[in-house]
Amino acid sequence: MSKLNPAIKVKNLSFYYGTSKALEGVTMDVYENQVTAIIGPSGCGKSTFIKCLNRISELEGPVKVDGSVEFYGQNIYSSRVNLNRLRRQIGMVFQKPNLFPISIYDNIVYGIRIAGWRPRAELDEIVEYALRGAAIWDEVKNKLNKSALGLSGGQQQRLCIARALAVKPKILLMDEPCSALDPIATMKIEELIHSLREELTIAIVTHNMQQAARVSDFTAFFSTDESRIGQMVEFGQTNQIFSNALDSRTRDYTSGRFG
Repeated sequence: MSKLNPAIKVKNLSFYYGTSKALEGVTMDVYENQVTAIIGPSGCGKSTFIKCLNRISELEGPVKVDGSVEFYGQNIYSSRVNLNRLRRQIGMVFQKPNLFPISIYDNIVYGIRIAGWRPRAELDEIVEYALRGAAIWDEVKNKLNKSALGLSGGQQQRLCIARALAVKPKILLMDEPCSALDPIATMKIEELIHSLREELTIAIVTHNMQQAARVSDFTAFFSTDESRIGQMVEFGQTNQIFSNALDSRTRDYTSGRFG
């Protein structure tokens, strides 16, 4: 494997919702142009962790962070960070599609328009680029002015991916993007993850271990201690985590003995 360049470096990260500690002492890298899966039992802090990587968790209420998260060398928790710019560079797709009740076209260009005026011809190009990138262009190209909410669940999720791609992020975070989808729609999202890793860095939370094994290059296993505080137990190449994990807790989880 060629030399890996960390897009994100997490160092000794502890995270609190108010005064309640949710994560403790997480240290790991998210490598450029690789897919990193985050697995573990319910309530172990997987989603909390991924939301730390673009500070979206702050929208849920007061938080406190110890340690650091560096995005290409810059600590994203520095007071100098522009949050809107950070979240354009580190996009996110959630568990359930969160489209606006407007047209497919207007959903895609929503973030672009917030950032400033662009001529219509340029917006048209961005819409096609994003929809092609999310492998949904052929399905919607003749109904761009129709409501996005008229699409199937799987199409809506790919449209959310397209909306994230439109602002040309460097990293895409995915929080259980297939949990509400049927197997065929799930397969399309997984194929999309494979194609996007050529141009993007991806981190995906999944409750589906087979999915983690299929789509990722690296895997982080999270669990909780007796006080229900999430921590990262083990991080490594996916094939090693699933076939030859170093920690007995990881082996127990991946073999189905708990979780």
